[in-house]
Amino acid sequence: MITIYDIAKKTGFSPTTVSKVFNDYSDVSAKTRRKILEAAEQLGYLPNAHARTLTTKRSWTIGVLYVEPSGAGILHPYFAGVIEGFKQVATARGYDLMFISKDIGGKKRSYLEHCKIRGVDGIVVILPDYADPYFLELLDSSIPCVLLDQESELKSTVCSDNLEGSLRAVEYLYRLGHRKIAHIGGGDTFSGNRRLQGYMQAMEKLGLPVNPEHVIQGSFDYTVESGRAAMEQLLRAGERPTAVFAAGDNLALGAMMALKERGMKVPGDMSVVGFDDIEMAKYLTPSLTTVRQDTYALGNRAADMLIYTIEGGEGIRTDILPVELVIRESCRSL
Repeated sequence: MITIYDIAKKTGFSPTTVSKVFNDYSDVSAKTRRKILEAAEQLGYLPNAHARTLTTKRSWTIGVLYVEPSGAGILHPYFAGVIEGFKQVATARGYDLMFISKDIGGKKRSYLEHCKIRGVDGIVVILPDYADPYFLELLDSSIPCVLLDQESELKSTVCSDNLEGSLRAVEYLYRLGHRKIAHIGGGDTFSGNRRLQGYMQAMEKLGLPVNPEHVIQGSFDYTVESGRAAMEQLLRAGERPTAVFAAGDNLALGAMMALKERGMKVPGDMSVVGFDDIEMAKYLTPSLTTVRQDTYALGNRAADMLIYTIEGGEGIRTDILPVELVIRESCRSL
C-alpha cells in the first residue's frame, strides 16, 4: 500500500508537508501542492477518508437539496447543468455530494435532521421552496448553505440576471417591429416574478401598453402543458398578440405546440421567445430564439461560495450571473 512516506520520498518533501496537502492546510504553496498531488496520482495513492475527517473535523461531504415539483427530478434540464458545474468544483476540492431528503430509512425527518445525521459540512439548495417549513428550519440553522434561484437575507444566493434577460427579449421583439407583445409567466416563483418584472419594465421603457389579457401565468413548474394552456388562453383574447415572450423554454415549447394545433405557424403567425436555452431549443422546428442562462457557471459559482463559507469565510453574498440572447428562427420582422 502506498503511504505518505512513499510520496515524501519521491518528491523530496517532508511527510508533514505531504500530510498538510491531503488535509487541505492553507500554508502550502500552490507549486508544492501540485507536485505532491501529481506524485500521488502517479503512485496511485488513495488518502484515508476517515483519517482526514478526524484530522480536519469535517466530513468532506456536501448535501444537495433539490426541490423540483414537476416530476422530472434530476432529468430536469436546469438541474443537470447546475449539478454538473457544482460537482466539478466540489470534487476538485475534495468533497463528495449527497442528496438530502426528509425520508431516511422509511422514517420522516426534517432536512436539518438529515444534515445532522449525515454530518454534512454544508448544503446547496436548488430551486428552494419557501412554503416548506422544513426548508425554513434549515435556512435558520448554522449549517453553511447556498441557495440557487432565490433571494435571502440569511444565506448567500446565486442566480441568473432574470431582469436583464427579459429586457433583452422584449427589446429584440420591439426592434423586429412587434408592438403587441404577450408574456407567459413562470408562476409565483423567484425567477418567474423576476422575468415578469423585466417584461413589465421593458414594456414601460418602450412606451408599449400592457394588455391584461396578454399576461398569462403558466404553472410554477414551467411545464410544456401549462405553456400550451397559456397560449390557448392568449388566442381567445379580444386582441391577438403578434409575439410572446415565455418565462421558460418548456413554456415556449407548449405555446408553439398550441399554435401548431390551431393550424398557425411560428414565426409566420406569431413570434416566440423563450428563456433558459435548454438543449432541445436548437432542435425545434423552427429553432427557438431564447435567453441563455449558463447553468454550468451557476453550479460553479455556488460551489465556490459554499466551500468558502465551509472553510471559514464570512459574509452573505448575492451573485447575479450574466445572460445572453440567442437568436434563432422563431421570430420574424413585421
